[in-house]
Amino acid sequence: MPRRVYANMHQAIIGQDRALDLVMSALLAGGHILLDDVPGVGKTLMAKTLAQSIDGAFKRVQFSPDLMPSDVTGINVYTPLTGAPNGGESGGFRFIQGPVFANVLLADEINRASPRTQASLLEAMEEGFVTVDGETHLLPKPFLVIATQNPVEFHGTFPLPEAQLDRFAVRLSLGYPAADEEQELLRRATAGAAGPGAGHDGDRVRPVISPQELKQWQQEVREVRVDASLQAYIVQFANLTRNHPQISLGLSPRGSLTWQRMAQAYAYLQGRRYVTPDDLKTTAHAVLAHRILVSGRSTGTQGRIALLDELLGSQPIPV
Repeated sequence: MPRRVYANMHQAIIGQDRALDLVMSALLAGGHILLDDVPGVGKTLMAKTLAQSIDGAFKRVQFSPDLMPSDVTGINVYTPLTGAPNGGESGGFRFIQGPVFANVLLADEINRASPRTQASLLEAMEEGFVTVDGETHLLPKPFLVIATQNPVEFHGTFPLPEAQLDRFAVRLSLGYPAADEEQELLRRATAGAAGPGAGHDGDRVRPVISPQELKQWQQEVREVRVDASLQAYIVQFANLTRNHPQISLGLSPRGSLTWQRMAQAYAYLQGRRYVTPDDLKTTAHAVLAHRILVSGRSTGTQGRIALLDELLGSQPIPV
């Protein structure tokens, strides 16, 4: 069933099969997505197309150094007395919702905002609500944050702290398209079809499910069976990262839960109601690499992935 959304998104997105698998799995798992990539490879198109496919409300915020937390969450505005003949309504504060009140929120270039503004998303991403002036406001469900950051430009940026990185289910890169995919992109643009730079990205994408149907799928993902041996493996692997001499910060319990949920979602996406060892392997890099801090070697993404591969190889997954 989720393949309907997958196929629908391919009307606007060329290639990117692996990225779409992980994006769809994160959506089904109820997790958030961090797209770490250079400009112009289709990150915004990915977010817009996903929102259109699930008939969800889409909002986009361009993060910048002068962005305030209230620009994201919303603000209380004072309303004076109306002065109506019958005595009027009493004045007071009225809450104006920020762009976070959406089904899909694109936090573009999130690392350009100050840590204070970045932190305005923490409560929303973890709890599904925001608190403004002591009052709690529930967010729409489903709720998904897709954040982007440019990995090659660091001037005027504020790196995301580990506490915030840990709240993203996956961190992935779309990368450049293959030559034939880029040629197809150019062909569609000249033919007036959807595509990055065509002027009407994803205009022909129509909803194929409702947010209510997506919530039902997310509930079914939680019921996908995970064998006790695979759960024991996840715990053993987490402890391995916490006690490794080259890892200063290992996998958190939230990370273990997310890895299991992502494996369940990936299995569900493939049409299965049980998790296999391959589901854990397929989701490992995207789920785990941004959750560990490595010392004594390259601390970039490739260095973390290389160490993860070593650990995965030394700790065979039960079959």
